[in-house]
Amino acid sequence: MRSELIEIRTGSEETVVDLTDRIERFLSDAGAGDGLLNVFVPHATAGIAIIETGAGSDSDLLARLRELLPADDRWRHRHGSAGHGRDHVLPAFLPPVTTVPVLDGRPGLGTWQSVCLVDTNVDNPTRSVRFTFLPG
Repeated sequence: MRSELIEIRTGSEETVVDLTDRIERFLSDAGAGDGLLNVFVPHATAGIAIIETGAGSDSDLLARLRELLPADDRWRHRHGSAGHGRDHVLPAFLPPVTTVPVLDGRPGLGTWQSVCLVDTNVDNPTRSVRFTFLPG
């Protein structure tokens, strides 16, 4: 087993950050063969999604999350910026963890799939992400 915690600067806007290149680098550095990769965000207000990026899907995801989880005063959890309570509900829709098969040292993703960090919490500009490779 090999594990690494990385930091991602997400800034002060809602964002989708493609982690796929970092994952490939981690697997290469780990000398990975076949196995499983666990990607985990140890935060109560961020999630992981496997989606296509660069063709508008990441923007579409954030727009739908704004509709589904509006940043307004309806939330009981109230601290930080307006509507911050919705950020604490986000992981129920986009879990903070995913597992990806690793085949011959590469993530077993489909052609258009990327592993992404989704962060709607504008109060926390830096996130940690843990990659853990479990050999098969």
